[in-house]
Amino acid sequence: MGKVIRLIGIALFMSWGLLAQAESGQELAPDFTLKSASGSNVRLEDLRGQVVMLNFWASWCGPCRQEMPHLESIFKQYEKFGFTLLAVNVDEDSASADAFLKDVPVSFPVLYDNESVVSKLYSVDAMPTTVLIDRDGKRRFLHRGYKPGYEDGYRSQIKSLIRE
Repeated sequence: MGKVIRLIGIALFMSWGLLAQAESGQELAPDFTLKSASGSNVRLEDLRGQVVMLNFWASWCGPCRQEMPHLESIFKQYEKFGFTLLAVNVDEDSASADAFLKDVPVSFPVLYDNESVVSKLYSVDAMPTTVLIDRDGKRRFLHRGYKPGYEDGYRSQIKSLIRE
């Protein structure tokens, strides 16, 4: 029985490692400017000094839709500690994202990457993709996909980056 539990633990650890891999911490996150849902432009470089979560999502993505309320909770919990969240929508038509956000409103900035320019900069190959950036503008953590419970890992990594 103990051997089975240990093997399950190893499998879970390895699968988490595939989904949440630590970045080198040496590479600066590529800068970009995108139009936000509020109509203003948001530039990543202007957020230097804060811990930033980039969440690439699409309205047609079931896991993205499931994750969004958790992201809102995380944003509200850590915003006062120098944390911000940018939700980068990759739908070709922003109207789809806007329709979803009417049902699931969020208080963090939603940006539109309709031509996938920023998604390509960040080599996004799964929906959702989440990147955590430290106060120095360096990519530190990368998550591909979403399953319930991943938000606990996000919180742990955000706390760690805030404390640095």
